[in-house]
Amino acid sequence: MDVGNWSQITEFIILGFPHLQGVQVYLFLLLLLIYLTTILGNLLIFLVVCLGSRLHIPMYHFVSTLSLLELGYTTTTIPKMLLNLLSEKKTISFSGCLLQIYFFHSLGATECYLLTAMAYDRCLAICQPLHYPTLMTPALCAKIAAGCWLGGLAGPVAEISLVSHLPFCGPNSIQHIFCDFPPVLSLACTDTSINVLVDFVINSCKILATFLLILSSYVPIIRTVLRVPSAAGKRKAFSTCSSHLTVVLIFYGSILFMYVRLKKTYSLDYDRALAVVYSVLTPFLNPFIYSLRNKEIKEAVRRQLKRAGILK
Repeated sequence: MDVGNWSQITEFIILGFPHLQGVQVYLFLLLLLIYLTTILGNLLIFLVVCLGSRLHIPMYHFVSTLSLLELGYTTTTIPKMLLNLLSEKKTISFSGCLLQIYFFHSLGATECYLLTAMAYDRCLAICQPLHYPTLMTPALCAKIAAGCWLGGLAGPVAEISLVSHLPFCGPNSIQHIFCDFPPVLSLACTDTSINVLVDFVINSCKILATFLLILSSYVPIIRTVLRVPSAAGKRKAFSTCSSHLTVVLIFYGSILFMYVRLKKTYSLDYDRALAVVYSVLTPFLNPFIYSLRNKEIKEAVRRQLKRAGILK
């Protein structure tokens, strides 16, 4: 396929929310507030875990890595969304669009792998507490985190390569709130069935496999918790993974419906709403889920604020 065929189009127009044109300024202010809260919340958790010596255990190393990941995940899409809300020319270059797709999917894949690693960590901690320190060593924790990053960054390479060789001759309006594979593929001037199939297979393997691994990790966790004699003991045992399970259900609940399908079976507004959930709301909620539901992180935040003189 000749690359020059699509050289006529050098940029795309991102339509965003066309039905909400009259409230663009209010959307901008709301999204800006969410973005700043997301950045500050995840940065706070990352710094608290790094600075708090009591939190230097594998579980919180994974939490800090997740917070760092969310910083990049939201920065991939939200700043451009904010710019488009106030700009009449809502455009993005072809290369910029591919870069946005790459980083969005690579960081999303990294989050899938990291949530799976966190489930495995909780499984070891609850089911094999006596052997946990020797099984989940700091070195192994670092290797797992590095493997999650490397696996995620390598994930979308094949899909990006296939899309980059497609001919795009018009129209160039992306029916979405940011660049993504499905809306971009719909603009190609050729048959994209191979691209759709590759995208479906990769996403299905990546999303379904990690989700099933997470569920399989919770089977022995639930069995172990149910064997605890007291109700207080059950609550204490399960409290260490309740935050993780909440994030998993929100994150996977949206991406499963968005990416594990061969055909477009839902409306554009439905797709936009799902995109808001996994690209905006999930990173926004993570700091609250991990801080409000975790006593150790709340105490660590309080200690750091006292050291900074913000609290007495």
